[in-house]
Amino acid sequence: MSIRLAAIALAALLAAPPVFVRLSAQQPAAVALIINNAIVITVDGNRRILNPGAVAINGANIVAVDTPAAIAARYKAAQTIDATGKVVMPGLINTHTHAAMVMFRGLGNDLNLMDWLQKYIFPAEAKTVSPEFVRIGTRLAALEMIESGTTTYADMYYFEEVVARVTKAAGLRGVLGQTVIEFPVADAKTPAEALKRAEVFATEFANDDLITPSLAPHSVYTLDAKTLSATSDLAKRLKIPIQIHLAETQAEIGMSQERHKMRPVAILDSLKFWVPITIAAHGVWITDDEIQLLKQRNVGISTNPESNMKLSSGTAPVVKYRKAGVNVGIGTDGAASNNDLDMFEAMRQAAFQQKLVTMDPTAISAPEALEMATIGGARVIGQQARIGSIEAGKRADLIIVGMSKPRQQPLFDPVSQIVYASRGDDVETTIVNGKILMRDRKVLTLDEASVLADARKAADLVRKAVQ
Repeated sequence: MSIRLAAIALAALLAAPPVFVRLSAQQPAAVALIINNAIVITVDGNRRILNPGAVAINGANIVAVDTPAAIAARYKAAQTIDATGKVVMPGLINTHTHAAMVMFRGLGNDLNLMDWLQKYIFPAEAKTVSPEFVRIGTRLAALEMIESGTTTYADMYYFEEVVARVTKAAGLRGVLGQTVIEFPVADAKTPAEALKRAEVFATEFANDDLITPSLAPHSVYTLDAKTLSATSDLAKRLKIPIQIHLAETQAEIGMSQERHKMRPVAILDSLKFWVPITIAAHGVWITDDEIQLLKQRNVGISTNPESNMKLSSGTAPVVKYRKAGVNVGIGTDGAASNNDLDMFEAMRQAAFQQKLVTMDPTAISAPEALEMATIGGARVIGQQARIGSIEAGKRADLIIVGMSKPRQQPLFDPVSQIVYASRGDDVETTIVNGKILMRDRKVLTLDEASVLADARKAADLVRKAVQ
């Protein structure tokens, strides 16, 4: 282009009226679900409560937790749930149960643990437990847990691969333990056979997002030292958790000393039994020195207040555990000894029981009880980085709890009302891994009518077994 033509073009450009380009505001990001206008109890490190608050969820994860206005400015959802006046909180984590044992609910009441096990449960199991029986029982348990706000549970039972398949189909999260016990049971005639089954089970569900396989040696009074060591060795090789009943009753202490010449904690420590994630259920009859040792070994405790009270097993020293820095979660135990899987009840009784035995009303506060049932349980099972609180980046495991019942009014303190006044049937919506399992009390992943019909038929087997 000549110098003359370039000058003409420049002059024309300068003479033209200015053109303004409007830069549009950043468009809201698309997410799958927003829960709006709720009382959001985050159970995060600052115990934040947003009222009103909102939670944005995409895929399996929580994307953001903020005010409704802030969430609306940043996100647009394919689906929205209005939770005005309701509580949104982390799903409850049941750190010890035996899911399929719902089929023995109400069998052998008002007995101590050993009589209950030896006279009723072990004989009934010998005559009834099968893969189908476990499938039916686990479906009934899953239905109960979804309806009462449990999103993760730690299980110990037989045919655990069946438990895992049912759990996954129902959409729940589970740390599921293949039981190892010394006498012949439905799925293994010997402990060695149980360990082989456990390895196959662990391989099938390795790296599953919902199912964490584990090993469940029953106790120090039902296993010899060689088997306890073999179980620990396998768990270490497979890099999976261990669950074990520990110091549940005074009788267990005596049986351990007779069999192993040591108390339960001492024999396990001498065997180098502990693995990175060890879940000790009950932990009632524990000394101060043993508490310090459990802390050093990073053993998590599942306190089961209702089962321990019903069987007169005793009260776990939860306040001492917490003071020592031991991770403590809450469990229901099996519905055969509780007699339900309602973690709201277990959470409330965990607080009340400690207030009673310590004669200190501040022993376990409402926020502390809620934390034991959520983030505390997540620490016990080694999943605190993924679940247990409502925080961006964590899995979307949460529940919506209605707060309109007469016993929930007036609502001065939402955490207090959740712990001391609410029940499992106040849960309206249950979400796990971003998937809605129940909405407005309608379970979407299980056919309730067929679950109950199958359970009633299986109950006939139990009736015949105990006649």
